[in-house]
Amino acid sequence: MIPNDTAEVVKKFNTAFNAHNVNAVMDAMTDNCIFESTSPAPDGVRYTGADHVRAYWEKFFANSPDARFETEEMIIADDRCIVRWMYHKTKDGKPWHLRGIDVFRVRRGKIAEKLSYVKG
Repeated sequence: MIPNDTAEVVKKFNTAFNAHNVNAVMDAMTDNCIFESTSPAPDGVRYTGADHVRAYWEKFFANSPDARFETEEMIIADDRCIVRWMYHKTKDGKPWHLRGIDVFRVRRGKIAEKLSYVKG
């Protein structure tokens, strides 16, 4: 996979994510995908396989209806992509944000791994 393909796959995933479109998010991921969440601290939870990852996204979007990620930087190396991001949502009625990174691995045009880390 060339770097531009990796970037396009990750951009497609992020667009679906910000639209809260679980079907499109899962269409962008492999059947045996891996997702590591940022919570609970310190290590988060590892979800393996499309069914488990889908269940996580469905709950996440239901609990965070105004959540969105803003890409601050993308670093591409073959099938890997690091995205530095800012996560925005409303918390206690006020705008709130958190910064972090995702480490993606792309296989055959889909996201195989999304490992998430936060600052603080």
